[in-house]
Amino acid sequence: MPNAFQLAAASVAARETLRRRRVVFASLVIGTALLLLGLMATALFAQGVDALGVSILALFALTLPWTTIGFWNAVIGFYLMHFTRDPAGLVAPHLRSIRGDEPLTGSTALLVCIRHEDTDRLERNLGFMLDGLVRTGQSRWFHLYMLSDSDLPEIIEGEQQVAARLSERFGPQLQITHRRRESHEGYKAGNIRDFCERWGTLHRFAIVLDADSVMTSAAMLRLVRIMQANQKIGILQTLVTGLPSTSPFARVFQFGMRLGMRSYTLGAASWQGDCGPYWGHNAILRLAPFTEHCHLPVLPGDSPLSGHILSHDQLEAVLMRRAGYEVRVLPDEDGSWEENPPTMPEFIRRDLRWCQGNLQYLKLLKMPGLLPVSRCQLWLAIAMYVGAPAWLGMIALGLLREPPADFTLFKVLFAATMTMCFAPKFATLGDVLMRPGLRRDYGGTVRILLSAALEVGFSMLMAPIAAVSITLFMLGLPFGRQIGWTAQQRDAVGLSFGAAAQRLWVHTLLGLVMGLGFLQVFPDTWLLWLPFVAGLAGAIPLAVVSADPRLGRWLADSNLCRIPEEARLPDKPEYTVLFTPFASAGLAAAAPAGAAE
Repeated sequence: MPNAFQLAAASVAARETLRRRRVVFASLVIGTALLLLGLMATALFAQGVDALGVSILALFALTLPWTTIGFWNAVIGFYLMHFTRDPAGLVAPHLRSIRGDEPLTGSTALLVCIRHEDTDRLERNLGFMLDGLVRTGQSRWFHLYMLSDSDLPEIIEGEQQVAARLSERFGPQLQITHRRRESHEGYKAGNIRDFCERWGTLHRFAIVLDADSVMTSAAMLRLVRIMQANQKIGILQTLVTGLPSTSPFARVFQFGMRLGMRSYTLGAASWQGDCGPYWGHNAILRLAPFTEHCHLPVLPGDSPLSGHILSHDQLEAVLMRRAGYEVRVLPDEDGSWEENPPTMPEFIRRDLRWCQGNLQYLKLLKMPGLLPVSRCQLWLAIAMYVGAPAWLGMIALGLLREPPADFTLFKVLFAATMTMCFAPKFATLGDVLMRPGLRRDYGGTVRILLSAALEVGFSMLMAPIAAVSITLFMLGLPFGRQIGWTAQQRDAVGLSFGAAAQRLWVHTLLGLVMGLGFLQVFPDTWLLWLPFVAGLAGAIPLAVVSADPRLGRWLADSNLCRIPEEARLPDKPEYTVLFTPFASAGLAAAAPAGAAE
């Protein structure tokens, strides 16, 4: 057993190691960004400096933070995945602090925040999680709180019935409380704040869940045990992966997310350390410091960036860190899932809410007492969305400028930036292909490569659609445009052509206009700009096709865009209902025997 001096020395050594990692990472990111800027300046100013060229260079600089950070996260993540014995334990030493059989010593609240949700799906997800806890014999340490912001009478009645059935099913083994707020003040963060003020002192920890969250009992117990063993951790975030779906959009998206997230999160955890991410769900909070230190401010003014904060999670993380508590991540895939939006318009709507919330951080950058890494994280959250209009502006200005005599350097830059953008996915893909067990779980080498090609192609078509949506939204902010906190559509029920056209006609028109511009100005480089134009011009049919459940079921039957859970289903009915692609659309009864194998 180490003594106090040894523990202190180890802590100092760990802080120094983390400091060195951050210095090296920052140097790599800044050096790469300067190199790319130098190449762009050389390409732009071959015939002399001009105002349009300077503007393009400035916009290009705004696109670089996430590109370069993602690239180096991927490189580091790939190295850790393939050349170290315990990559997760190396960057997350808290994983090594438990054996896994420690007794629980305090109460944990399960907080599921709901607003106008499908009650059948809600009951299915909650039943799965609660049943798992009861089976472990540890359920007496947990208390479920269904925190409702619903105001539709039929939905409220359905929630009450779910609470009553769950209470009857689990009886005294696990307490269940349903609470509905009359006021929706503060959205989800306000909902959790209300819980903290009512019941927070009754519990030591709280596991935060969204209505579409699913966690295994083992994952929840691991969170609690790590928090018990590490008193300095204030927030512990799991790596959240997507559930299979019959929506082609969700299926392709979750496959790409699964590829990119593993290498990216490992790389990020290596330098973020105790200033890790919090994504607002599938995470555990230490309630006492959260209640005391993470009360969010209401931003003054009447603009869309004023009022209650939409993107509460990152701000709560930096406030917890300011209070002296660590924010950590578990950078491995282990029993923590969510459902992804089933259609392109639904994905865009969620993204715009995050955009508005992240831009609110502009008013919070000068908060006193924030650590440098925390302040940097707020800047990066803003840069995530500033990059989209910068990218579009760069392309538009390029059409107004005299074409260069030689495109060679521009082609090199294009290839470099595209490679860097997809680096997290390529890194995990390479690791999967080098591991026989993972290759089988993902469907085999041929299916993995086909799925990856499909996902990369879809991402290239989707990127300009998302960029235009973000740009239009940001242009509308000064005129009062904003996104409210409304219920999300989670069922894969398809999308009509009319509904898609209503949301995406501007994208289509812009794609056609810019396509004509490219043909006039850059006819010889059509391979570079074709995905951009095709994505915008074909946005409406792409949205319709990518929402069609029939295509999703064909992808599932063909084992394309498969994730490991579909290959590793335990022989238990509750897992089959959750993890077959058919279950996500309420079609479990239609699933053929052995569909998940």
